[in-house]
Amino acid sequence: MPYFLRTMTESPQEFDFWYAVNNTEVLEMPRGRLETFGSTLINYKLVTELMDSVGQVRVREGRIQAFRPEILTPQSLTESPLEGFETAPADDFVRWLRDHESDLTLLKYGFKIRHENATQSVVHDSVDNVLDRVRADLKSREDPLAALVLGVDEPWEVCLLKLLVEVVRMSAPGNARDLRADPDGTRRQIDHAFRQAARNRDQLAPLAELLKSLGKFQDYEDRFYALVRALGPG
Repeated sequence: MPYFLRTMTESPQEFDFWYAVNNTEVLEMPRGRLETFGSTLINYKLVTELMDSVGQVRVREGRIQAFRPEILTPQSLTESPLEGFETAPADDFVRWLRDHESDLTLLKYGFKIRHENATQSVVHDSVDNVLDRVRADLKSREDPLAALVLGVDEPWEVCLLKLLVEVVRMSAPGNARDLRADPDGTRRQIDHAFRQAARNRDQLAPLAELLKSLGKFQDYEDRFYALVRALGPG
């Protein structure tokens, strides 16, 4: 929809949302992607010019928690309505998903903005100078999950949504590959337990218990006893 039509047909809240989206730029992306089998903390810095003041810039700093992504299956979509779809188009879409299930991996991501650790400060300077200092600060920290966003002062949370879209776009292909290879994370959990046992013989018993609890001891029996022999008598 063209921008001028959007301003004429949408509510003030919708206009504010799209204004924030269109005026937000992710200047520094996290170098690391979202974890596939656990949660991830993204450390953001959001720089905005105050709307009613000249030469004043607000710097917000905080964290966003990204939860472990999940695979959405056609079956899971049939269990709850597709929001915004009429019944017939939704049914057609689900049927299409079933037909192409082997070619697709749809992921569901969940996020929480952690307000308890958020801080903000107002700086009397140009936005370019502030951005240069923030960039230098991020570089000195060498944080692979740090992000720098230039956005609007209100509604500033929308600027973080744009950051999340970009992070998901970057992470989704790798997350999808991991989940296709190990849908429930069991293989990763078992491999980690084997590495722990290889470093510490005392972890052999917990490894055996884990394999039994997962019903996987037979599958890993040869590898387990090979490790026992390699470690030698206790």
